[in-house]
Amino acid sequence: MRFWKAFVAAGFGAVALASSAAAQDRLFVYVSPDPIGVNPFLQLGRTGIEAAGEQYGAEVVTYESRTAAERVENVNAAVNEGADIVVLLGFEFNDVVREVAPTAPDTQFLIVDQCIEDRPENVHCAVFREYEASYLLGVEAGMLSESKRVGVVGALDIPFLHRHTDGFSQGAKSVAADIEVDVRWVGGENPFADPVRAKEQAVAMQAAGADHILAATSGGDFGIFEAAKERGFKVFGVDVNHCPQAPGQVIDIMLKRVDSAMVQAIGAILDGRTDVMMSLGLKEGGMSTISLQEDMLAGSQCVIAEHPEVIEKVRSVAQSIKNGSLQLKDPMFAQ
Repeated sequence: MRFWKAFVAAGFGAVALASSAAAQDRLFVYVSPDPIGVNPFLQLGRTGIEAAGEQYGAEVVTYESRTAAERVENVNAAVNEGADIVVLLGFEFNDVVREVAPTAPDTQFLIVDQCIEDRPENVHCAVFREYEASYLLGVEAGMLSESKRVGVVGALDIPFLHRHTDGFSQGAKSVAADIEVDVRWVGGENPFADPVRAKEQAVAMQAAGADHILAATSGGDFGIFEAAKERGFKVFGVDVNHCPQAPGQVIDIMLKRVDSAMVQAIGAILDGRTDVMMSLGLKEGGMSTISLQEDMLAGSQCVIAEHPEVIEKVRSVAQSIKNGSLQLKDPMFAQ
């Protein structure tokens, strides 16, 4: 039985731990790279760890990080508290897990959305082929754009995020060879949670002629949706259904099943598998779009529901990706 309490170690930094009267035999800890807040990607992580705890009979705790130093502190705190599995969401933990995992052989680490080379046996990964779904959104943009100029606002110019930008661009050009694709980055001190800078980039992109824009800035996407409502351009979103937030402006959503990936990967770890490495795309159900989901489309409030001819095309392309007749290269490794 485990008991939790909040404590402050004077002079050694402060770590807040969750309290629970109903402890379990297992402990799963989810460490977020940033405060969760309204960030839908990080919220999916919390949903996933809670679902895994319920399915596998474990106590679950979430540690939210605000700085790089807190990420290290939180991972070490999870190990010190006896976590069976520590789930880390995002590339921000790559160096941390390299340092901590070899010193904690009794703890299993699951990195979701990233992986590292030369992993210790207690480090596992679940990654996504985001470029497959972003390619489909690009197909939609290429078919629907009237200005023949579309764009992507990304959080940060790193190889990983080119899975969004390059996939979208390739999809658009596959149906409209002459289309122009504008790519801009938020950057700054907080690129994944800066709606002001994200909105500015989207407004500038629309002023340059883009009429369909993919928002790929995580917590900054709300600024892009706000700009779409104010200025009338169309947008695409990622991770979860944002269509109700800007009715009539959001075409479709790239769905990323972070929560289900966590549950699947944790189950494999508990089954005793070593070196778990999952790559989830359209075929495995790790990636999708609203337009592919019959059960979601009608009530989604996404504009794509009004374009059956585009849906038919997207579903055909998706099937080609799933059966391997259309093979897409991973843009992350083309940088």
